[in-house]
Amino acid sequence: MRYFILTAALLGLSGCGLNQAVPNVALPEGVTFIEQKNAQDDAPSIPYQKYQLQNGLTVVLHPDASDPLVHVDVTYHVGSAREVPGKSGFAHFFEHMMFQGSKHVGDQQHFKYVTESGGSVNGTTNRDRTNYYETVPANELEKMLWLESDRMGFLLEAVSQRKFEIQRDTVKNERAQNVDNRPYGRVQETLAAALYPPEHPYSWPTIGYIEDLNRVDVNDLKAFFLRWYGPNNATLTIGGDIDAKQTLEWVEKYFGDIPRGPEVAKADKWPVTIDSDRFVTLEDRIQQPMLVMSWPTLDPTAESRQALDMLASVLGQGRNSLLYQDLVKPGKVLSASAYQDCAELACNFQLYVLANRGQDLTQVRQDVLTVLDSLKARGIKEDDLDQVKGSAEAGAVFGLQSVHGKVAQLASNETFYGEPDRLASWLASLDAVTTKDVENVFDTFVWKKPSVNVSVVPDGQLALEAEPQNFTATRALSSDLDDKASANDKAQGETVQRQTPETFDRSVAPSPNGAVSVNVPTMYHSKLGNGIEISGAESSETPTVALHLILPAGSLMAPEGKNGLASLTADLIAEGSKTQTSEDIAAKLDRLGSSVSIDASLNGTTVSVSSLTKHLRETLLIAGDVLFNPALEQDDFDRLKKQTLEGIRFSHQTPQWQASQARREVLFKDEWHALPSEGTFETLNSLTLEDVKAFYAENYTPNKARLIVVGDIDKAGLLSATQGLNRWQGAEAKAPAKAELNTYDQSQIWLVDKPGAPQSVVQMVRHAMPFDATGDMFRTQLANFNLAGNFNSRLNLNLREDKGYTYGASGYVVGGKDAGRIVYQAQVRANSTLDTVKEMQKELRQMAENGITDDELAFLRLAVGQKDALSYETPRDKAGLIATIMRHDLPSDYKAQQKAIIGSVSKNELNALANNWFQPEDYQIIIVGDAKALTPTLSTLGLPIKRLVIEN
Repeated sequence: MRYFILTAALLGLSGCGLNQAVPNVALPEGVTFIEQKNAQDDAPSIPYQKYQLQNGLTVVLHPDASDPLVHVDVTYHVGSAREVPGKSGFAHFFEHMMFQGSKHVGDQQHFKYVTESGGSVNGTTNRDRTNYYETVPANELEKMLWLESDRMGFLLEAVSQRKFEIQRDTVKNERAQNVDNRPYGRVQETLAAALYPPEHPYSWPTIGYIEDLNRVDVNDLKAFFLRWYGPNNATLTIGGDIDAKQTLEWVEKYFGDIPRGPEVAKADKWPVTIDSDRFVTLEDRIQQPMLVMSWPTLDPTAESRQALDMLASVLGQGRNSLLYQDLVKPGKVLSASAYQDCAELACNFQLYVLANRGQDLTQVRQDVLTVLDSLKARGIKEDDLDQVKGSAEAGAVFGLQSVHGKVAQLASNETFYGEPDRLASWLASLDAVTTKDVENVFDTFVWKKPSVNVSVVPDGQLALEAEPQNFTATRALSSDLDDKASANDKAQGETVQRQTPETFDRSVAPSPNGAVSVNVPTMYHSKLGNGIEISGAESSETPTVALHLILPAGSLMAPEGKNGLASLTADLIAEGSKTQTSEDIAAKLDRLGSSVSIDASLNGTTVSVSSLTKHLRETLLIAGDVLFNPALEQDDFDRLKKQTLEGIRFSHQTPQWQASQARREVLFKDEWHALPSEGTFETLNSLTLEDVKAFYAENYTPNKARLIVVGDIDKAGLLSATQGLNRWQGAEAKAPAKAELNTYDQSQIWLVDKPGAPQSVVQMVRHAMPFDATGDMFRTQLANFNLAGNFNSRLNLNLREDKGYTYGASGYVVGGKDAGRIVYQAQVRANSTLDTVKEMQKELRQMAENGITDDELAFLRLAVGQKDALSYETPRDKAGLIATIMRHDLPSDYKAQQKAIIGSVSKNELNALANNWFQPEDYQIIIVGDAKALTPTLSTLGLPIKRLVIEN
């Protein structure tokens, strides 16, 4: 949606409404009050209090008692832009090392402490900052502060060469999985290297180059920590159900003793310019060519920022954008988009076009330039801006629904601007943008200006490139590295060893601070005369409403051999009604800041409506017109069918999808379950408009439909707003097709060839029990928790943290109406494929034969038993709970029943289930990788090897 770009851009102009009066909180010694901002009645805002410790640590608090949870974020103002040439990827590599334990927190224990608290944890690195965050029940806040302070003040005492090497392997696996073995994965780094000069810190990728990762050593790591990870270069942001006085006391206790680090000078802005068009060609294992064009702009603080964001929206976001109307809708290309990529030092305006298979990018580029010509002639209209502004206002409100989202905004804005809440000022600056402003930035930065052009073409098909390559990016030579690094280090300051005094016993983890009361949503229910069942829950934290109408119109209800019909029907309905075009509808929704979407899945089609409360009735009228009066035109059908065929050619290229499809074919006989629900080339080619009309008439029915509503509306208000649904009549709902299962006498290896792949996807799969919420399936999920159901599981610690084979390994137990499945999976280095299979088999066998330990049972009870505090925060969370209850006809207190089981289930019961379900001999082994290279080693397992040919 249009607001995607604006959300990333909520770092706009300076804010207002600050209150310099000291809040009514007794400040601990060493804590200085800076400012506070109260909630604003006339505009979206995030109230906060800001403080600073004597060591320079900035602390931002956002009290929000609506849910019994807290979100803790520590953002360090250092990313890959602070690296020196030749040592790319180090900031991200260091992020991994920060989870490897510290002086008082053992190896792999950071994840374990958070998980057993019932929380979630992660870290991210970009060009300009690195952040670490946890969301936990509110009574675990002190423990999170203990964890974060220990790695800020005591990391180096726990650093070892072995940890360093393991995490270097993990980062290499991450790069292979997300860049080298992913279609189009190298596009961004290719573009950046062509746009920025080699000495510019944005010219190299945040994840780094392999040769640079190989170059660094453990001493580099220690120096990086000492230089950049001081409290004076960090912001600690805490939001949620907190007591400000107690929180500040804990912050001072755990962080106050940490010595200040070297001073960090603000990095200078570094926008770039280019003198002429640059053409670069990238060959990749893909089917559809892609063209990426980039124009350098300025930086995030420039006055042009908001106007360029709006230009991107007009040009390349949504159904009314020029790229969609002139290129995508006529079928000239598969997809097209535009946005402004802004980071702290520089920005650039990017345009992506995904072409059809075999399409010449020379013509594609010419078509894009023609669109730019038309924009120059057409100009920017007031209605263009009204649509963007409506979406922006609503997006700002929807962004306030989670504490995580609010804390992330506060932390980012404080880090880059020293001003945590910028929502109101951003919206004001956006509202001030005129059509002339947008036309000016188009003329200044894009219109007939030099651009970087990256042609991504299938291997060996250079004839498809837009223009022959005329630019070759360079990188710093290794002979220059020592001088450059030395000069950089000198400029950055000395990295002197710091010692944090231990004024109390830090070796003892804090206990939970009391207990939390979980706010399980209070639901209301109703049923209309035509069979629609309604369940809802009030949520008044934001003035928004979300509705989900689930119809019995999934792919399992389509005729045999018609896979893809349900999805194509949903897409065609969204193409417009008998009274309005899809463009008219999109424009109305954007002005309201609303959305209406239709999506098909296996078991149903969901019509989703999202709206500000004040615009709900208008939005429902639009949704009703779309649903009940679809145009279903032949031209739209022909275009969508062609685009869908090209779309699956694109989406089915990834090794992960190929492994999923292999799993379907291995487990199921019937076409409904064995083939992808989105269809195949054969099934999609057979579909006609008459098929769509018949499917709509037979399956879009109120019979057995379910309406889920969560938001700022009560039961009476909802029934009033949706009373028109009572008049809807339709056919009796069809039963979904039942699964027919393949059975096997022994384990076999099913090999899908991906020639030259640097990684292999390895899965072990089997059939399992149907869904239940409190029976054997749920208990088997508990039995799997320590085997493969969390970061500290046996499988992940073995394959990632011990062996360094993969970026991550996991497993899950899931049940459907007729049957379930158990899946264990990892994407691993190609040369570790055989060993991965052996280790997976070993871990399953050990769990099946020996079961879990007493410590693992205690960990399970804590981790799974406490996570409900995080389960009902947002309207999306509440809707998910209601959907599960309605889909499986569960009692409203089934979560309480599950919690009772977690607290009482015995080790013997879980071990019996493990023995029944985790025997490795009962699993089929699926591998997607280079068959020629893998077959000789896999044959040593003594299992039959069968080749699977996956479409595409």
